[in-house]
Amino acid sequence: MKKIQMVDLKGQYKGIKDAVNPAIQEIIENTSFINGPKVHEFQKNLENYLGVKHVIPCANGTDALQIAMMGLGLKPGDEVITADFTFAATVEVIALLQLTPVLVDVNPDDFNIDVEAIKKAITPKTKAIVPVHLFGQSANMEAIMDIAKEHNLFVIEDNAQAIGATYTFSNGQKAKAGTIGDVASTSFFPSKNLGGYGDGGAIFTNNDELAHTIRGIVNHGMYERYHHDVVGVNSRLDSIQAAVLDIKLKHLDGYNKARREAANKYTEALKGLDKITTPFEYGAPDNHVYHQYTLKLNGVDRDGLVKFLNKNDIPCGVYYPIPLHKQKAYEDSRYNEADFVVTNQLIKDVISLPMHTELDDEQITFITSKIIEFING
Repeated sequence: MKKIQMVDLKGQYKGIKDAVNPAIQEIIENTSFINGPKVHEFQKNLENYLGVKHVIPCANGTDALQIAMMGLGLKPGDEVITADFTFAATVEVIALLQLTPVLVDVNPDDFNIDVEAIKKAITPKTKAIVPVHLFGQSANMEAIMDIAKEHNLFVIEDNAQAIGATYTFSNGQKAKAGTIGDVASTSFFPSKNLGGYGDGGAIFTNNDELAHTIRGIVNHGMYERYHHDVVGVNSRLDSIQAAVLDIKLKHLDGYNKARREAANKYTEALKGLDKITTPFEYGAPDNHVYHQYTLKLNGVDRDGLVKFLNKNDIPCGVYYPIPLHKQKAYEDSRYNEADFVVTNQLIKDVISLPMHTELDDEQITFITSKIIEFING
């Protein structure tokens, strides 16, 4: 059996290196390192894949989220509602822009932002909602968009973990995650479902005016060289990353299919264990692209399981061990522990197993057999 990796980028590279190597070499030889033709080509191809009018590439996923908020013209003190159970980048950019983060609890089944908690958190100062499509599954966008319409709020999708997921509305209409709200951000960090060989990110929107504003922001606020019309930043996707991403984009549906197949095999092997809850899927299967395969443990020594798996050369992850409302940087007296019952439990119970496009049956069988061995003692 080959060595088990949490993310097997080397194995994935072997399958596409005959396309990747010459593409990188071409960039080096033509020296179009920044905003070259390959960046624009990737942008257009991603727009077509997502069915969105505008993709604006940038330097990383955190920048993408910050720039999206800047483009909307949010002002210091404006309240932005987002999930407590996620990576810090989501709340980090809210704080950096001197907006007021309002953290709310998540659902116990899919770990995405709780719609009822959003409703309770809305005040006259609320200006935006940031649903995070956690672990590869879209949040309940239909309900979130209804809330936003009722209260005249912006919706900024944090799509760093769910690119390629397809959300199905109650009327059967489908849309790619990241194309439903006013604007969305994504990350092309190497371990993502669509990952580069370095940092990268992008913003998506169907709003022509907003797209124009954002295109200026990512390039020092310039639409014409040395004419700075808006306050901007320096955040551009380099051509080498665009070349790699454009190749991977052609394989993205296949990559996501491989992840779902691996997830189904995990679930089938573990479904008989009362002390384990396998990932919940709602809607059509293509709503989940399994950026992570995350279990909930019920009365299991998680630290002991982590050590046991590592002892057997099985990597695993705990996302996220400290909720955002308890992070030193984001503590606030406004928060009441009674409002974070689900998050406070999840941080004790969740564990993520290896998940990537190169997982094979032998590895999955070995991983699940070791989990069963530990659970059954």
